[in-house]
Amino acid sequence: MTSIMPCLWFDNRIDEAIEFYTTTFKSAKVHEVTHQDPNGPAFTAVIELEGHKFMLLNGGPEFKFTEAVSFMIDCADQAEVDYFWNRFTADGGAESQCGWCKDKFGLSWQVVPKQIYETVMGKDPAGSQRAMQAMLKMGKLVVADLQKAYAG
Repeated sequence: MTSIMPCLWFDNRIDEAIEFYTTTFKSAKVHEVTHQDPNGPAFTAVIELEGHKFMLLNGGPEFKFTEAVSFMIDCADQAEVDYFWNRFTADGGAESQCGWCKDKFGLSWQVVPKQIYETVMGKDPAGSQRAMQAMLKMGKLVVADLQKAYAG
């Protein structure tokens, strides 16, 4: 069976990235780690986050992450949104708008509550528009505020 696995390029911080991602996602697994030098940092690793495998590569300073690629986390509720938002924006991460943020490695994440489908993408066009306008003013998405805007 054909599969696709994203490869994330790190600049000599791969060991820190493995630790960060596998402690951030509760069901994370480390499948393999390779070293070019037995005493040096990892060269590659395959980790699994929420059932999805990622290749991590210790590639050096040549390439950086951009907002052109992000990973969306479908959160169950506000508590989950708060957890991931706080993890990603701490220690060198950065907040953006509409639920987007960057972690300390510069990787972009969309931290989105499932309630977005009932509000911003809801069936009532006027309510959806109000929720969209509310969302455009937010950094971290706040479920109660989206629901309030949708209800009018």
